[in-house]
Amino acid sequence: MLRCIECGRFYRGDEVVYRCECGGLLEVIVDLSRVDDVFDGKDVRLWKYERFLPVRKKVSLEEGGTPLYRLKNIFPSLRVFLKNEGANPTGSFKDRGMTVGVSKALELGMDKVLCASTGNTAASLAAYSARAGMKCYILIPGGKVALGKLSQALIHGAKVIPVKGNFDVALKLVMELSSDLRVYVLNSINPFRLEGQKTLAFEIYDQLGEVPDNVVLPVGNAGNISAIWKGFKELAMAGITKKLPRMVGIQAEGASPLVRMLKEGGEFRPCSNPETVATAIRIGNPVNWSKAVRAIRESKGLLESVSDGEILRAQYRLASKEGIFVEPASAASLAGFIKLKDLHLVDGTTVLVATGHGLKDPNVVLDRFSLPNPVDPDVESMKERILNH
Repeated sequence: MLRCIECGRFYRGDEVVYRCECGGLLEVIVDLSRVDDVFDGKDVRLWKYERFLPVRKKVSLEEGGTPLYRLKNIFPSLRVFLKNEGANPTGSFKDRGMTVGVSKALELGMDKVLCASTGNTAASLAAYSARAGMKCYILIPGGKVALGKLSQALIHGAKVIPVKGNFDVALKLVMELSSDLRVYVLNSINPFRLEGQKTLAFEIYDQLGEVPDNVVLPVGNAGNISAIWKGFKELAMAGITKKLPRMVGIQAEGASPLVRMLKEGGEFRPCSNPETVATAIRIGNPVNWSKAVRAIRESKGLLESVSDGEILRAQYRLASKEGIFVEPASAASLAGFIKLKDLHLVDGTTVLVATGHGLKDPNVVLDRFSLPNPVDPDVESMKERILNH
């Protein structure tokens, strides 16, 4: 069953609907009386929590079960962990949503799927639709998608169509096309996709053995922060946990309409020309903004923005100190945590969510580094180069 978060109207789960007639966003209502306490720290994977999910498993690439690392070198005296979603099959957290979303598409009898994407959604939907034998159509902002992500969508056989405009323009087109073409939209406006993403909360609790004080993650289209919050709330409503975390969302300064709204007050105003090196969160009009604001307010959490410089420094620090290579948007979590920690606004056990692998956007690294000239192939020349490094 679906329920509008604004007016409370209900819709059947077998209806293809993305918004309420009032314009409000929809959320899935799960029957928590049928869930099991399976949180034993063993065999952690997404479909371990199937009783919390509103569909049966139909399409899977064995997603979930991503590692949770303690950042012992960067924060030796703090309990700071990183959930590395880059270890999912296509290299990002989007696989969680797609295993559930594409399974729902099949359940509804759909044979075509569609999305707008800055890259990771495209890569994930292309892979899962290929696995399901479905046709896949992807609209991308022209010239604004990292090549690593674009190559994934192409090799999986999706029809990729560049659009003159940014992500927000592409998403508007997707919603207008969906009913005309009878395709199933799998952007995060689809509440069933977010059901897959809420399993991040389940895995964090399962692996950590407790609910953390803070969960820090990047915010782009704003679906993930609300999905994870929903997961933690369901754990508490089912009587499995008693504590809830604070949700902390991090936006890039050049694409931070939610941070501006909460800090300055007033109505939500989109950012018309979002710009940041973190392409995955280069979104000026996040479709799930109202869900994200609700998650922040209900959890007594925070929203903060970080500069591109802070993001790139955090990316390098995480890779060079902990051996974990993430894309720039993922590094926003670490950059934001450092900023808030220095302001004494966060403390206690904290989980940072790294949403995508660094190889998604390798040019960001290659553009900042250069190789030295080749060395003569003799021991003395090599020793001199190594010792003078």
